[in-house]
Amino acid sequence: MPFILGKKIKMSQIFDEDGKVIPITLIQAGPCFITQIKQKEKDGYNALQIGFGKKKKAKKTDKNKEFHYLRESRDEKQELKVGDKIDVSIFKEGDKVRISGISKGKGFQGGVKRWGFHGKSASHGVKHEHRTLGSVGSTDAARVFKGKKMPGRMGYERVTRKNLKVVKIDIENNLIAVRGAVPGRKGTLLEITSQ
Repeated sequence: MPFILGKKIKMSQIFDEDGKVIPITLIQAGPCFITQIKQKEKDGYNALQIGFGKKKKAKKTDKNKEFHYLRESRDEKQELKVGDKIDVSIFKEGDKVRISGISKGKGFQGGVKRWGFHGKSASHGVKHEHRTLGSVGSTDAARVFKGKKMPGRMGYERVTRKNLKVVKIDIENNLIAVRGAVPGRKGTLLEITSQ
């Protein structure tokens, strides 16, 4: 299963042959390098560990410290060797991919923004209470139950988008253009896996 790491650059748009607008996200994907091959006999499972984003000052003694990011891909096929390079050529235009990343952090938010509550009415004695929750407790149990939708920290969670179509690939510059939006802000680390 092809797997690569990348960074979100920006959102843009292109036009197809009929002149229709296609919203795309540009991703700087790779080059990545195999840093370790885990085997079931030794490690308990099969996986490929890949590194992305070489550091400027790295100790030559420890190969895993050369990269900013290390991630694993559970892979049963072990055709690659340690040190092999992975780039965007593992994908083709029209492929469907799954992209995971950390979503934008929005800080502490109220119930209206976090859960889509409609708030209270704008008249009939409502003063400075338009976006508050209202009553949240229970009369019988005299407490607030766990899992109640309330204000709290929003965003900065791992999000996965599935069935995203690869629109264009630039092998020279290691760029992938994917149709639609992907999680995170500019510069977010993304895990791109073929489906």
